[in-house]
Amino acid sequence: QVQLVESGGGLAQPGGSLRLSCAASEKTLDWLSLGWFRQAPGKDYEGVGCIRRSDNMTYYTPSAKGRFTISRDNDDEKTVYLQINSLKPDDTAVYYCAAPPGFAPPGYPCSPAGLRPSAYDYWGQGIQVTVSS
Repeated sequence: QVQLVESGGGLAQPGGSLRLSCAASEKTLDWLSLGWFRQAPGKDYEGVGCIRRSDNMTYYTPSAKGRFTISRDNDDEKTVYLQINSLKPDDTAVYYCAAPPGFAPPGYPCSPAGLRPSAYDYWGQGIQVTVSS
């Protein structure tokens, strides 16, 4: 059973920080990458970044580079984090972690060309992040 469960969202003030967690099931570990996406009200899904399981290599979209950090738990490789610093009201969105299908070419899902919602088949339920004073 594929399962991805996000946690750690909520209300935060501009300039603050949040750390979102994505807990993956054992089955999900068969895949090579985990990605983070977000959807702001009235907008399409947007890629944030991803992490490759084999070597913990990360990729961030240009809009996410600098304030977002994706990492894997040192003690539990089934948990992946998304750290968001210097929060802005524009970061308000539902954040999702997602996994690509198992047959995806290694490395492709976590790449500039591969980090697309359509390339990821398995999604968590999403977690709301609201940035407001």
